Amino acid sequence: MTIKPGDRLPDASLSRLGERGPEQVPLAEITAGRRVVIFGLPGAFTSTCSTAHLPSFMRTAQAFKDKGVDEIICIAANDAWVMDAWNKDTGAGEAGVTLLADHASDLTKGLGMEMTVPAVGFFSRSKRFALLAEDGVVTHLQQETAPGACDLTTGESLLAVL
Repeated sequence: MTIKPGDRLPDASLSRLGERGPEQVPLAEITAGRRVVIFGLPGAFTSTCSTAHLPSFMRTAQAFKDKGVDEIICIAANDAWVMDAWNKDTGAGEAGVTLLADHASDLTKGLGMEMTVPAVGFFSRSKRFALLAEDGVVTHLQQETAPGACDLTTGESLLAVL
């Protein structure tokens, strides 16, 4: 079942690469008492994710901050090393977007956003979505309705409804 506005975010642990390897990032800890944008995409380094989805949030990071958003988080079903490499390649962190690995797809599954497309090697990946959560509760949710599209879930689209 897909999460909806008014629902609490699921209990999930994400990860990031630290000085000594992967570090766990409990979702509850990074959303408690904060306004957080979370957007999910199929995978780091994939075409639309790299040329449209992630850049849209990099472009709008300051506008989200101006609207009181504490953090913008991008999740993908990749490992912490891949997300770290993608961050270095794109400059996402410097632009104001935190990249976190949903390495076991726990958050993706908990949100009801899991998809599998064997023809392109996607197993337990995330559908495209963008949400705003306040103190761990979803207040806005947008998801793509057409496969391969990146229109409803861009930074500009989410910003327009806030």
